[in-house]
Parts: sequence; C-alpha cells; structure tokens
Amino acid sequence: MPDYFLQVEYNNLTYSEQELNLQEFEGCNFNHCDFSECNFIGVVFIDCTFNDCIFSGAKINHVALRTVFFNHCKIEDVNFSMCDKLIFEIHFKECILDFSKFYTLKIKGTSFVDCSIIAVDFMSTDLTEVVFDNCDLYRSEFGKANANKANFKTSYNYTIDPTKTKIKKAVFSLGEVKGLLFKHDLVIS
Repeated sequence: MPDYFLQVEYNNLTYSEQELNLQEFEGCNFNHCDFSECNFIGVVFIDCTFNDCIFSGAKINHVALRTVFFNHCKIEDVNFSMCDKLIFEIHFKECILDFSKFYTLKIKGTSFVDCSIIAVDFMSTDLTEVVFDNCDLYRSEFGKANANKANFKTSYNYTIDPTKTKIKKAVFSLGEVKGLLFKHDLVIS
C-alpha cells in the first residue's frame, strides 16, 4: 500500500532517485523542488501543482498524472509516453519542455501556454483540442498525430505535414502558415 499525502505543501526540496517511489499525493503543491534525479516507480499525483520545479532528465515511466499543473518548470528530455494513461491530464504554463516525448499519448484538451517546446516528440499523439498558446515548436515532430481542432494560432516555428497529421478544424495564424507548406519548398514572402 503506497504512502498517501493530502494537501501538503513542499518547498525547496531536492529529491533522490527513489525517494518518492510508491507514494500518492493529492491536492499537494510543490514549490522550487528538484526532481531531476528521480526514477519514479508507482507514484501518483492527483490535483497537484508544481511551481518553479526541475524535472529535466527525470525518469517518469511509472507515474500517474491526474489533473496536474506545471508552472515555470524545467522539464527537458522527459519521456511522458510511459506514464499511467488512466485519467491522464496535464497542463503547462511558462515551462521548458525541450526534447521531451509525448509519443502515442492521449492529451486531448491539454494547454501549453508560453512554453518552449523545441524538438518534442508528438508522433502518433492525440492532440485533439490542445491549445498551444504562444509556444515555440521548433523542430517538434507531429507525424501521425491527431491535431484536429488544436489551436496553434499564437505559436510559431512549427512544421506540420498535413498529409501525415490530422489537422481538420485546427487553428493557425496566417503568418505561420508556412509551417504547413514546408515540404513543398515554396518561397512565401
């Protein structure tokens, strides 16, 4: 039986590789915490918020993220694709997610606000109704993804091949539409 923590606030902590394993956190806030050395096993976060935390390089293969908010977090090179998929719901605001992976996940309705999302793997991901609000998507991969009704209007630097990605009713800005035409080698001025 995992340890259970309800509505606890954690501040300025650095966690070791296995320190959080087999624990469940509900309604907890983590502020200025460092999870970069963690190799999570059997950890559950429900209705939790992470503020100014570091996850870069953390192994989160066996984590349940159920309505979790990340604000001002550094989450580089993290593989979300092996997280528990039951009630998986995450939101990001002003985070660095460069080189992370969401491969094959269903993240319908997720919001990414003011994030750096450089070279992120969204291949075969369900991005239905996802909002990318003012995000840098340079070199992120969307092959075989479902981005129907996704909103890219204020984001930039994306390259999406409409023949390999479902984008029906997705929203794009006219200024960035070149990211949908890149494979045609057109000059747009």
